[in-house]
Amino acid sequence: MAKITELRAMKIDDMKKELEKAHDELLRARFKLATKQLVNHREILHLKRKIAQLATLIREKEMETR
Repeated sequence: MAKITELRAMKIDDMKKELEKAHDELLRARFKLATKQLVNHREILHLKRKIAQLATLIREKEMETR
């Protein structure tokens, strides 16, 4: 998981790609959880946090450009 300072240094397009990737990872983790294949259930919480951080940073950058 990338640190917040690394995420802040990214461009908006890169952040959006990373956000899409995190959503896909969350979907796969939820399927693994449903089929009892997920070893670390905290992975879902980490992915949700990453998604929230990325969405917040994208919004901040969009507000800066206005």
